[in-house]
Amino acid sequence: MTVPTATIRESRTVLTGVSWQTFKALLAEIGEDRNCRIAYDRGTLEIMTPYAGHEEPVALIEHFITAVADELGIEVRQLGSLTLERSDLTRMVEPDTCFYIQNESLVRGKAEIDLNIDPPPDLVVESDYTRYSLNKLEIYASLGVPEFWRYRRSTLQVYQLIAGKYEQSDRSLAFPFFPIAEAPEFIAQSQTIGQRMATRYRSREGYGSTFISPTPSINFTRVRSVK
Repeated sequence: MTVPTATIRESRTVLTGVSWQTFKALLAEIGEDRNCRIAYDRGTLEIMTPYAGHEEPVALIEHFITAVADELGIEVRQLGSLTLERSDLTRMVEPDTCFYIQNESLVRGKAEIDLNIDPPPDLVVESDYTRYSLNKLEIYASLGVPEFWRYRRSTLQVYQLIAGKYEQSDRSLAFPFFPIAEAPEFIAQSQTIGQRMATRYRSREGYGSTFISPTPSINFTRVRSVK
């Protein structure tokens, strides 16, 4: 059964009763050169084609995160809409963007990420202007993604994976000092003065002094002088 939906110029199609084998065959047929994002959860397939209002906040958050990493002098690996799948769970999802931060060194230089042997991204980000047909939180939790950010209705919501379930938090696991409440202001500012100018302005304002890794043996610290 097919149930097409469309709101805010965003095209979304849901197919139910789709086997994993059929889903994989469809993916192979569509190929990687496509402008849609796909999610699959145990028989239900969702195909979404985003529009500019969906993509822009994601791009700005990407700029913000990479600027923070530059300020801290730490390595991050940004992999965009990386296909995250586990055939044993019959689940697959493509985030709007994702980052390896704490586990960056474990996947550095790898051409392919296999979640059966590699860790999942440390952080995934999604811009949610419409209601998902699938429960993305459950999918990401089953894949073991430690942190999930959702930008929705001019609010940045942060979730941390705790005991197999996501709990909303007022701080980031990867970047504890990240000004979550200020993200909507940053996005609005970028629409007035431009993306790069807003990022540079935020960089001059400063992002904090310490990056705390959830792995106790790893602690990144920097000393920064404000000019």
